[in-house]
Amino acid sequence: MTTEKTHYRKAFDAPYLSSADIVEPTVLTIKNVQLLPDKTKKTKDKFNTAFFIEKEIRPGEELKPMILNATNSRTMRNLTGSAFIDDWNNIPVTVYVDKNVRFGRNTVEGLRISTEAPRLRKPELLPQTQAWDRAIAAYHREGNLNSVKRHMEISAENEAALIAEAEKNVA
Repeated sequence: MTTEKTHYRKAFDAPYLSSADIVEPTVLTIKNVQLLPDKTKKTKDKFNTAFFIEKEIRPGEELKPMILNATNSRTMRNLTGSAFIDDWNNIPVTVYVDKNVRFGRNTVEGLRISTEAPRLRKPELLPQTQAWDRAIAAYHREGNLNSVKRHMEISAENEAALIAEAEKNVA
């Protein structure tokens, strides 16, 4: 459920992704993570800064980099199996807002990366595509579509059409 309302924190031009930017759990792909100085210039600290492959969070709204705090960095280590930020490239993650993050003595909203890898939809197998032709070849080779279904979604109607076309081409 998306909202058309404007979060009050949108008025402050923050250089990083924040809880004001995420209105529902959002699947993003981390392009890379770099150890960079604080862009807000409030500290001299360096942060693990995640940059994303996606350019927009919503149409017309730029996707900012995200600071990976200790909790999110541990999550990335667990998701990737590596403690090295150099290995955190091209990783799909789900970013969501946790309303109960402790920040000093306060409880605030904070961004979290889900500890579960996102379930990405497989592409749909459609007629008159290269994938369709490869699926016919796989059907001829294997006598079924099991390997194709591991990588692609196919409707019952398209599966029947593909099998009919594959068997017609054999005769």
